[in-house]
Amino acid sequence: MKIRASPPGVPSSVKQMPSLTVTVRGILFDMDGVLISSTGADERCWLRWAKHHGMEGTFSLQSTHGRRALDTLRALRPDLDPVVEQRRLEDYDAEDHSGLIILPGVETLLASLPADRWTIVTSATTRLLEGRLNYAGLPIPAALVPAEKVVHGKPHPEPYLTGAELLGFAPADCLVIEDSPAGIASGKAAGCKVLAVLSSHTQAELAGADWFVASLEQVSISAQPDGTLSIRLDI
Repeated sequence: MKIRASPPGVPSSVKQMPSLTVTVRGILFDMDGVLISSTGADERCWLRWAKHHGMEGTFSLQSTHGRRALDTLRALRPDLDPVVEQRRLEDYDAEDHSGLIILPGVETLLASLPADRWTIVTSATTRLLEGRLNYAGLPIPAALVPAEKVVHGKPHPEPYLTGAELLGFAPADCLVIEDSPAGIASGKAAGCKVLAVLSSHTQAELAGADWFVASLEQVSISAQPDGTLSIRLDI
């Protein structure tokens, strides 16, 4: 059964601007916080992992947000094998999808996009990505940029450079849609236009983005005869 989030109110911190139109050729979506929200499941998995290693009280959930699990594991416990620990986290996640929701506007937006014009660039592994999107009933693009496809995770530009290359477009012709500071930094460093969704962070925390929306309900896309995508932002 699909669970959808109720539309959030526009945060008072969002800078009000007129509607505008952006023209690009490809869309590069982050997953968590943009297409779905699995924060609860993520946090439960990390807390379970911390308990397994006796790290309660010294572990910060904030340190895990917006980054590849491998990078977080290496930073937190360089003495452990990060591949083994990542598999442990994935096993935990496979047991618990409770609370996972599709974020507002996502299904309508994805349905309006040509299949070859978008992909997902995420810090999650393929196993996590497919498990969560299949559970949510959302489409999965043929070409993906999961955590294991790149050497350097966000905020490095490699993930979004790889995503633009997969679609066959220059980064400047792509729009990144993100919700985390690391993702915003990655998209900007890659040379993409960046739209921030204020689902998990404030506008101040995502100050590097070009535009801001409270949810993807404020975004509509239409394919043009010349092959471009016309994106209206009702901000």
